Amino acid sequence: MKTKYLISIIVIVFASCTGKKDLSDAYGNFEVDDIIISAEANGKLLLLNVEEGKKINANELVAIIDTIDYVLKRKQLKAQKKAISSQIENIQSQIDVQEQQKKNLFIDKERIEKLLKDGAATKKQLDDINGRIELVNSQIASIKTQNVSVISELEVVNTQISQVEESINKCNIKNPVEGIVLEKYAEENEITTFGKPLYKIADMHEMILRVYVSGSQLPQIKIGQEVEVLIDKDAKSNTKFSGIISWISESAEFTPKIIQTKEERVNMVYAVKVKVQNDGSLKIGMPGEVNF
Repeated sequence: MKTKYLISIIVIVFASCTGKKDLSDAYGNFEVDDIIISAEANGKLLLLNVEEGKKINANELVAIIDTIDYVLKRKQLKAQKKAISSQIENIQSQIDVQEQQKKNLFIDKERIEKLLKDGAATKKQLDDINGRIELVNSQIASIKTQNVSVISELEVVNTQISQVEESINKCNIKNPVEGIVLEKYAEENEITTFGKPLYKIADMHEMILRVYVSGSQLPQIKIGQEVEVLIDKDAKSNTKFSGIISWISESAEFTPKIIQTKEERVNMVYAVKVKVQNDGSLKIGMPGEVNF
């Protein structure tokens, strides 16, 4: 009888040790780094080609916001630019006329200087022609001052046109990253505003397993460390993945409710992120285990 009792104790102890050995070092759930794509303009949403669960490529046109107000503003600015450009052309014509007049005066000056040497002209005639040249130079300088002002005005209009064209470009929304649409927040023909969320997307090729470890486990782990990741294959076996620790929390927190039993939730733990390449079997919210 004692022998049977002793054998029973050995079996229980052995089973307990084996079960403890099978336990993983940390537990958690899979998540992703998602991106919320928002509108960058105000107006009617003419197109929103996204559906939850649908894969979208990077740089794919997914939404169009009505641009009529921006197009009309651009048309107005281009008409203003044309009017200013005509002013510049007119001012340049005036400068050309004055420059030609100055050339003619220099020709007359050379003639008078030759006549003055021969005694056929007076000093007053030379002074008069020099005075007329100085007057033309002053007129050219005055006209150029007007030209600088008009050119500055033209630069302002060009900047405004560029701003409007950028606003038009922002009405054509292109998806920034390849991924799966997780949530859709708007519908076609709705009025949207700057900053309003349109949809949420995430790259599912790489998942993040957020697990929690105790303070005593921290010395065993470091960023960049390769670890073993397990997910349930069936009731009795697991599927193994290779993961890399990408982040370790600097402060402790209480264990989340979804991770441990009520008694263990009062423990202070540290959050750890493990990046895992997804072969398609990993899903958001799926539980996972890690062995360091």
